[in-house]
Amino acid sequence: MSQLKKKISLYSKNAADILKKLDGLNGLIYLNDNNNPTIGFLPQDYIIIQNENYLEFERQNFNEYKNRSKSNQLLNFIQFKENNLNKNIESTTSFMGGYIGFISYDFSAHQFINGQNHIQPSLFLGQYRSFLKYIDNDWYFFSDEENAIDLFSYIENKIENFGSNNSKNTFELKTIIQPRWSKKQYFDAFYKIQEYIKAGDCYQINLTQEFKAKFSGSLLNKAEDLWQLTNAPYAGYLKLDDFELLSCSPELFIEFNQNKQIKTRPIKGTMPRYENTEKDFISKQTLKNSQKDQAENVMIVDLLRNDLSIYANTGSVKTTKLFEIESFNQVHHMVSEIVATLKDDINPMQMLLSALPGGSITGAPKIRAMQIIEELEESARGAYCGTLGYFNFNGTGRWNILIRSFQQYQNQLSLWAGGGITIASNAEAEYQESLDKVSAMLNLMNSTAE
Repeated sequence: MSQLKKKISLYSKNAADILKKLDGLNGLIYLNDNNNPTIGFLPQDYIIIQNENYLEFERQNFNEYKNRSKSNQLLNFIQFKENNLNKNIESTTSFMGGYIGFISYDFSAHQFINGQNHIQPSLFLGQYRSFLKYIDNDWYFFSDEENAIDLFSYIENKIENFGSNNSKNTFELKTIIQPRWSKKQYFDAFYKIQEYIKAGDCYQINLTQEFKAKFSGSLLNKAEDLWQLTNAPYAGYLKLDDFELLSCSPELFIEFNQNKQIKTRPIKGTMPRYENTEKDFISKQTLKNSQKDQAENVMIVDLLRNDLSIYANTGSVKTTKLFEIESFNQVHHMVSEIVATLKDDINPMQMLLSALPGGSITGAPKIRAMQIIEELEESARGAYCGTLGYFNFNGTGRWNILIRSFQQYQNQLSLWAGGGITIASNAEAEYQESLDKVSAMLNLMNSTAE
């Protein structure tokens, strides 16, 4: 079926403002997608997993959904086809109609180990045939659904008739966001990891700590401020009833490109940014020349090369970039890049699920690292360190790593941060690194505390 493409008339072209106006639509989701912004809404059907219950829903009429009999098979929900449905958008990877959603760390890790589950949703995946896309400084409505014209009118009407005093979009912290652990508790976990490394259990563990608060309102009200603060290429937002996920992630997990080409860009190694130019340069050079960070980075590169090789053509896995320094608004990161070619008979979703959770946020070897994380962190990570992204109907797509990401369920707000621990790590430096990664985000949010 041909696809409708219509420009949306907007007073504000800001993604956060549009999301506020569409708040209340089922499956509302946003992806910055490396500066190819997309807003999805009203999926034709979707699956949600919560408390290990697998539910499927299909749309009846605009924003009305009904539960349908389910296959209980995630891979059965996704149907890829070779033909690209959207001929109006360039062939480089960006969303063109397909599946958008998130997969939590909990869901991914528990494919391999036993562990706690967060009570919030652990997976959501919707089939989106109608969406907004930001192209050449304007937002366009795309749809290949039979009632595309009616859907366009419905969305346009919602945007035009949005009331500016919408109370749902307030945001107010009841307490400041504070770490769940004391510094001593962090150090205790750190030293237990080093004991595991000395005993030969693992080479590296990604230890993270949680920052928590109670609040009222909607995370959406802070989205624009957070996205401007971080300028993160893989930022995103998802709203599912009492659950919200607001990501400021700088990290790509896997990009699925044309002709079965895949790419991953793990981050491992961090130094803070400074306003003083000379101090900032020194920080960047310190990271660039850090043998400890290079050793950590190459461990994760080796782990991901192994993960990719299971599904890639023999000889196609290559490390194309090693130890590159990328500078973001708050931190410098050490980033490497690995590419490969998927085997012809491999389902991209199958490959994504088996590669999750990402090596950069678990450790090496991965399964033992996840077991130790489960033991020491003492709380389910939830969406944090999972992935948010999409697959087009033709199997191309892009998925992030959910770091620098707020999640809230029933007004309990949570943000996590951490880093890779090796035998060469220093407890004080690692503790400080976990704060450096999120301190600016915490300061912004805590300024609204009562």
